[in-house]
Amino acid sequence: MPVDVLEGDSHMIGYVTLGTCDLERAAQFYDAVAAELGTGRMFVTDRFIAWGTPGGAPGIGLTLPFDGQPASVGNGVMVALAARDADQVNRLHALALAHGGTCEGAPGPRGEGEFYAGYFRDPDGNKLNAFVMAG
Repeated sequence: MPVDVLEGDSHMIGYVTLGTCDLERAAQFYDAVAAELGTGRMFVTDRFIAWGTPGGAPGIGLTLPFDGQPASVGNGVMVALAARDADQVNRLHALALAHGGTCEGAPGPRGEGEFYAGYFRDPDGNKLNAFVMAG
């Protein structure tokens, strides 16, 4: 059944939430990544922090799990962060590693070169990448 497309700037995803076992440690990691992307915290509680721009592109949230169990990483789950250019991909990858992240694939072209990305994990093991599509 066809769906009518709404006019205007709409996003299917409002934000993505990842789990953490140490909100303070993880916040330092995401504060650095968000600052490089030109945004900051938009919502904070004692169990949850969200980064992004209200009314802007989708954001990212970090939470202590509601059920009180340790946070775990989803196999095959990854959050992709849109970068302005390859230089910003490189900076984001370096920032991630400098703030407790680990490398999951050095920045560089992928495929036929139309995609440039660097892959990393945050201090809790959640997988992210920074990417840009060649224009």
